[in-house]
Amino acid sequence: MSTVPPQSPWPSPDGDPWGGNHQGAHAGPPAPVPGFAGGPTAPQKAQDMTAPPFPSGPGNPAVPPLSHPAPAAHTALLTETAPPPAADTAKTAPRKPGRDRYFDLLRALALFRVVFYHLMGWAWLPVVFPSMGVMFALAGNLMARSLKRPAVQVVRSRMRRLLPPLWLLGAIGVTGMLIQGWGPDSDGHPGWWWLHLTFWIVPLSDPPYAEGLHGIHGVIGDDWAAELAGPLWYIRAYLWYVLLSPFILKALRALPWPTILSPIALAAALEFGWLHIPSVRIDSAVTDFSTFGACWILGMAHQEGVLKRLPRYVVPSLVPFVAGFGLWYALSHGFKAGHDLDDIPFAQSLWSFGTVMLLLHVSPSWTEWPRVLRRFDRLITLLNSRAVTIYLWHNICILTAATLWDQLWGFDVMYEHFSWLLESPWPVLVLVWFLIGGCVVWFGWMEDVAAKRKPQLWPDGSQNKGRRPKAGTHRA
Repeated sequence: MSTVPPQSPWPSPDGDPWGGNHQGAHAGPPAPVPGFAGGPTAPQKAQDMTAPPFPSGPGNPAVPPLSHPAPAAHTALLTETAPPPAADTAKTAPRKPGRDRYFDLLRALALFRVVFYHLMGWAWLPVVFPSMGVMFALAGNLMARSLKRPAVQVVRSRMRRLLPPLWLLGAIGVTGMLIQGWGPDSDGHPGWWWLHLTFWIVPLSDPPYAEGLHGIHGVIGDDWAAELAGPLWYIRAYLWYVLLSPFILKALRALPWPTILSPIALAAALEFGWLHIPSVRIDSAVTDFSTFGACWILGMAHQEGVLKRLPRYVVPSLVPFVAGFGLWYALSHGFKAGHDLDDIPFAQSLWSFGTVMLLLHVSPSWTEWPRVLRRFDRLITLLNSRAVTIYLWHNICILTAATLWDQLWGFDVMYEHFSWLLESPWPVLVLVWFLIGGCVVWFGWMEDVAAKRKPQLWPDGSQNKGRRPKAGTHRA
């Protein structure tokens, strides 16, 4: 995204809640959307450990150069106005970095891959592009940059940006579950039900949901609540990373590589039975931390300059062996459709770590789009601006799209002459993104409210082109 940075939730140093699809690193892979092989079938639950937005992450723009004013939401608060520098000083003064378009591109690709994977269920997609590792790395990068300010202020700001979109999802989803009979008796004991319900407010653990609910005939498939809650593992994991980041950053500065590699060591301890956690909720949180923690810390290390201190040949020489070992471990432990990297956390941690490290090593730090990517500026801006909304709502959009498409089997002409089209997932993919676009319009404004910005229905950056701050005002 070039010229004046568009308004989005990523840019400010306060940080967007995304760097960014499973229900836990131990969860099963997503099932392909039903209705594509042999006629209509009941919708199946799509699982994946690969959304967020909330997801989104590095690629988080910093304060633009003062000589190129940017919209208020893209700059840090300037509490003082320094006098103009002398002529010789102005030439040598360092320019503050602008928005990193490379990170914006990675985040947009990660979001698209998440939706694509949840629809198709192809096991090789997380290998081609490990979206979750990328999204956590982008978030870790932004978090490290934000922690140049007081830690309490940064954590509070991140939570303020992350939680309101979740509350909106919960207000709609939980209300629907209650209408269909879900209540305190559903969790074994009313006290536990009420306690776990608070996780929809502050997701320190996975928010509860009603299982086996009937859908709306012809519109939303059965077990819709499970699909709605599917992406929430990411919000829970992200929140814990945010809360622990001040301590992780101190450890990173003191012992860089032991800190970076410690989550992988934890993943190995869990994988080989050296560590056993009896509580399902705690085990889920620890497994997710061990699977993607190294990626989050790599993002922080990139911001801190740890990776730059390595000789240039080290990463391309050694990292492929680490990633290759992870892939070999997956292949030797039943990797296939229906049992992919999401079901093998240790392999996922190694593969994601290696891929993310290579992407950060290559990182070109674009302040402007390369010519070939300029045409995608508005699309990538929109995906970055609404990463949390897209991630939270994409599962229910997939279920709805599949249910609507299955209704066409009821038309004889379609069944007799176009069954090949009804079995194809590609029209459903188009419908899914159409529904996601609707969610961006209907629910995305909450991201602006959370960031204390003027709400926009379609924040693709076109509204900000050519705008300049009013004279005499500070950019906030």
